[in-house]
Amino acid sequence: MDNINDTTNQRKNKHLNAFERGQIQLLNAEDFTSYAIGKRLGRASNTIRNELARGTVSQIKTNKTVNIYYPDAGQAAYEKNRANCGPKFKFLACSKFIKHVEIKFYDEKHSIDAICGVASSRNLFEKEKMVCTKTLYNYINLGLLHITNIDLPLKVKRSTKKKRVHKHKKVLGRSISERPAEVNDRSEFGHWEIDSVIGKKTKGQPTLMTITERKTRKELIRKMPDQSAESIMNALKTLAEEAGDLFPTVFKSITADNGSEFSELSNLEVITGTSIYFAHPYTSSERGTNERHNGLIRRFIPKGKSLLNYSKDDIAKVQNWCNTLPRKILNYLTPDEAFDDELYGI
Repeated sequence: MDNINDTTNQRKNKHLNAFERGQIQLLNAEDFTSYAIGKRLGRASNTIRNELARGTVSQIKTNKTVNIYYPDAGQAAYEKNRANCGPKFKFLACSKFIKHVEIKFYDEKHSIDAICGVASSRNLFEKEKMVCTKTLYNYINLGLLHITNIDLPLKVKRSTKKKRVHKHKKVLGRSISERPAEVNDRSEFGHWEIDSVIGKKTKGQPTLMTITERKTRKELIRKMPDQSAESIMNALKTLAEEAGDLFPTVFKSITADNGSEFSELSNLEVITGTSIYFAHPYTSSERGTNERHNGLIRRFIPKGKSLLNYSKDDIAKVQNWCNTLPRKILNYLTPDEAFDDELYGI
C-alpha cells in the first residue's frame, strides 16, 4: 500500500504533534509500512519506527496478546522523555562555589570567567558542584547572585563616539607595518606596547606610563611628573637600569602611538638596541593589549581624578592586581606566572 508518488516535504527538527500521532495510528492500522507513513507525513521512517515502539501497548483480546499503537501512549512516553532532558538546575547544589565566586569577585575584583576558569583548572571544587561561566552570567541575569549586571565593568559600557577620519597625522618613526610576524602573532616573548594614562586634565599634573608585554600580558606602571617626552624617556631609562643586562632580551621591541610624549622614543633604539614601532594614526586597536589594560587600571583610577591623590604604593598595588589576575587566554595562569615561565626559559 506504499504510495511512491507522495510529494509531501519532510519536516525537520520538529517534534511529532497530536494530529500526526492520530495519522500514524490510522495508517498503521491499515498496514502501511513505517517508510510509507513517513512519506505521507513528511517524516523520516526512523522517526515513525521510534514513535511506534514508544506508543505500542500489549493488550489481551480473545485470549490472545496483541500489540496496538495508541497516540496517547506515544504522547505520554514523549512527555516523560522530555521531562528528563536538558540541563539540570544546579544552583542549590553549587552554593559553596557560588559563594566562592562572590567573594573573589568583590574582594579580589577577578572577572567571572577568571574565577570559574581557575576553580576548574585547579580542581578547587568537584565538577558536579560547579557551573560554567555562561551559567554564572545566566544566574546574574536572573538575580540569583549578590552580583548584579551593574557590577560587571564591561557589561554597562556603551560606545557613543562617532568615528572620524583624520588625515596628515605626523608619524614619529618606523611603522607598525614593518613589525616582524613573530611580534604580530605573539609567538615570541619580549615585545611590548606602551601608552600614557592621564588623571586630571590640568597642566603639570602627574601621569602614568603603562607598558604591556604582548605574549604574557605582564603590566608595568610607572608614575611620571607630567606627560612630556622627557618624562617618558626618564621612566624607560630607569626601567632599563632596573632590568640591567636582561633589558635587550626582555624588551626586544616596543610599539607606541603617535602621541607627542613618544616623540623621542626612537632614541631608545640607539641607546639599548630595542626596536621601536609606531602604530598607524588613530588606530588604538593596533595596541589592543595595552589599551585593554588601561581599562583595567581605570577601575581603580577613574578618568578626571588627579594622580596627586595616588602614591607610588597605590600604583604598585594596581600593577600587582593586573599581574595576579588569572587570564583565560593564558590557560588561567596569571601574567606574573606566564612571564616567569618565559623569563626562566631564556
